Amino acid sequence: MLRSKVVGCGSYLPEKVLTNADLAKLVDTSDEWIVERSGIRERRIAAEGEFTSHLAIKASRAALGRAGLEPNDVDMIVLATATPDETFPATATTVQAGLGMTKGAAFDVQAVCSGFVYALSVADSMIRAGNSKRALVIGAETFSRILDWKDRGTCVLFGDGAGALVLEADASGKGDANDRGLLATRLHSDGTKHDLLYVDGGPSSTRTTGHLRMEGREVFKHAVTNLAGVVREVLDDANLTIDKIDWLVPHQANKRILDGTARKLGLDPAKVIVTVDRHGNTSAASVPLALDVAVSDGRVKTGDLLLLEAMGGGFTWGACLLRW
Repeated sequence: MLRSKVVGCGSYLPEKVLTNADLAKLVDTSDEWIVERSGIRERRIAAEGEFTSHLAIKASRAALGRAGLEPNDVDMIVLATATPDETFPATATTVQAGLGMTKGAAFDVQAVCSGFVYALSVADSMIRAGNSKRALVIGAETFSRILDWKDRGTCVLFGDGAGALVLEADASGKGDANDRGLLATRLHSDGTKHDLLYVDGGPSSTRTTGHLRMEGREVFKHAVTNLAGVVREVLDDANLTIDKIDWLVPHQANKRILDGTARKLGLDPAKVIVTVDRHGNTSAASVPLALDVAVSDGRVKTGDLLLLEAMGGGFTWGACLLRW
């Protein structure tokens, strides 16, 4: 049974820390107001001249270092981002060049906050089909560049960062849920919910970058329902139950969404990896960032069963079951 096994992970956060107190000087808000509604206390902001590709390259180097690999040991890069360096080429190709990788394929996946789960599914499918032996899967964002810093309902929620995993083809498994690697993935979208979370610009429509716009209450309601549903689907695909999960690694959108999803699933909150308080919502970067934190601090161990899930604008949502 050919599976995609994780052999390395890494992350990178910009140096600049923007606290709630800092934001209170920019818009009508307070630390108490932000923490109560989101659980966020600080987030990182990319420096002037620091692009999404720069963050992605640093996270990728960390992941490759953990795996004991060189860039040319990889034959594919799949980069999830909603904030590319340029309209084209794909930011993944800039990362490819920055790493000194001279072979293989590199391309972007755009599914906003669900992007990393989508990218994992794409890379896993390519590996299973025999089109790649080793893939670098990245989530990287500079959401600070598309925020309206006068809109306190959105500018307090988001931050910048990047995370990466190295996947490797592995045929040593027995084809059951005890195998290491990706066991199952499920993806969904619903384009009718466009107006609840979107950016009001683009090269074809307004010829501008635009700013993020969100109906927070509606997004919250759909997020808890959709995430709980896709988690159950991916568990069913692997013939597993929620009590078998060692760690839930969710998209770090909002602490209330994390808590609501855990309650709906009947999952012990102690099994939920939470980094939203320190990172804010880093969109496609949030799942690999949270995973790298939990791996680095020793919580995630070899053989642990992880459930990764995310929902983003579009709406898009998905989940991935992974044996570490």
